[in-house]
Amino acid sequence: MSNFRGKLFVFSAPSGSGKTTIVRHLLVQDKLNLGFSISATSRDPRGEEIDGKDYHFISAKDFKNKIKADEFVEWEEVYHNNFYGTLKTEVERIWAQEKHVIFDIDVVGGLRIKKKIPEISLAVFVKPPDINELIQRLKKRATEREDKIKMRVAKASVEMALAPQFDIVIKNYDLQVALQEAEELVKDFIEK
Repeated sequence: MSNFRGKLFVFSAPSGSGKTTIVRHLLVQDKLNLGFSISATSRDPRGEEIDGKDYHFISAKDFKNKIKADEFVEWEEVYHNNFYGTLKTEVERIWAQEKHVIFDIDVVGGLRIKKKIPEISLAVFVKPPDINELIQRLKKRATEREDKIKMRVAKASVEMALAPQFDIVIKNYDLQVALQEAEELVKDFIEK
């Protein structure tokens, strides 16, 4: 077994900022040698989601037991008994493949990883051009009702205020520019 301890790349942003698109792009850049960290959640699978691919689905009771056993890098109770987090075994799984870990997680979780393991983490905040553009992107997705979009927009303004706590802010005004900037940031941090 390898003793490889790679870097951690945390990408966080309000919904609709383009974070997932950027992370997916980075994952297919073989030269970056990245492995995707699959989050754990206590919520039920939605639609076509697959356990172990989209999320690690575990009961709220098991999630709480894992919290007590200190099995998470970070975790959060988003709503009552609705938990999300990153299992330590997930990071170890990716390091066992001798890859660096990339996270696509919420702003609070991203800051927790940065605070807990700062020496090997690069925390990147993906910022949309403005709130109006964010609203348009969320509506364009056509995956959520209007009330859910309003809730996400309200949360986004709180999250945007946390952007300065991240190591880097990528402004996603032009997707191609943002993708290139993200690639260069990851490459440079790996080489440090």
